[in-house]
Amino acid sequence: MRFFVDTADIAAIRELHELGMVDGVTTNPSLILKSGRDIAEVTREICDLVPGPVSAEVIASDAEGMIREGKHLAEIAPNVTVKVPLTWDGLKACKALTDDGHMVNVTLCFSPAQAILAAKAGATFISPFIGRLDDIGLDGMELIADIRQIYDNYGYETNLLAASIRSVNHVIECARVGADVITAPPSVIKAMASHVLTDKGLDLFNADWAKTGQKIGA
Repeated sequence: MRFFVDTADIAAIRELHELGMVDGVTTNPSLILKSGRDIAEVTREICDLVPGPVSAEVIASDAEGMIREGKHLAEIAPNVTVKVPLTWDGLKACKALTDDGHMVNVTLCFSPAQAILAAKAGATFISPFIGRLDDIGLDGMELIADIRQIYDNYGYETNLLAASIRSVNHVIECARVGADVITAPPSVIKAMASHVLTDKGLDLFNADWAKTGQKIGA
């Protein structure tokens, strides 16, 4: 399973990338706002840092506008993935941009039916949102499992990119189901290294080591 980091924070991306934890990056208008930077500038910097796919999202709501903006974003770097919403116009834009040879991430997917349409339109990635479904009392992981089964049934080549990851458990469940990619905030990826028993074990080892009065090295 590939790890994409969901942020436009260059420092956070760099830290994870240096550890080999970043296979790609996803951004959206909210993350660009949080960065306080120009979308082209920060996207270019991310693309220079991370060789994998970097999603940059269009703002237009009509297909023509999405295609125009998508082509503009794709000119920033060869690893830009144009992010379009899962609307009818978004599907039209996905088909046109894919036919032009661009990677496309269809986002804001909340049903298996939407995911089927995205695959038929040639999406490189489909981004179903787990956390936002959980927020309204539905089971976001059920959507991931349904899409995985449907895509496998018919050999769709669209990558299942699980998004709106809120917890380490979401990541583990996505791995169990067989998501191709997860995109998560840096905090969730870093939290995967934590366990209360690891901390307890280290405390015990350190206490016992102090009692030996020894040092390792100079």
